[in-house]
Amino acid sequence: MNWDSEQKKLLVEAVLSLKTAKEAQSFCRDLLTPQEIEEFAKRLEAAALLSAKTSYLTIEKRTGLSSTTIARVSKFLNGPENGYRTVLKRIHHHTSPPMRSGLS
Repeated sequence: MNWDSEQKKLLVEAVLSLKTAKEAQSFCRDLLTPQEIEEFAKRLEAAALLSAKTSYLTIEKRTGLSSTTIARVSKFLNGPENGYRTVLKRIHHHTSPPMRSGLS
């Protein structure tokens, strides 16, 4: 993906400007539909579960994601960009183990 467009640069800048969970929640609510927020949260949970060596079947049952989506998450989790790994590493000390109940 090319991140050079002004719109994408603005999006990245906006995300970096957020300082609190409340600000992040408000921004997500304004930017995304409730369904998109749910989908993104499920993908992040899938990444955490994959990182913990959880089976695809368990992740499918837990999140409702398709095996295709889980495979895509796995591809990026193990890819060169390290976006999921960076986030999971940074939030790890703020959360309980990946098998915790839902995100609120």
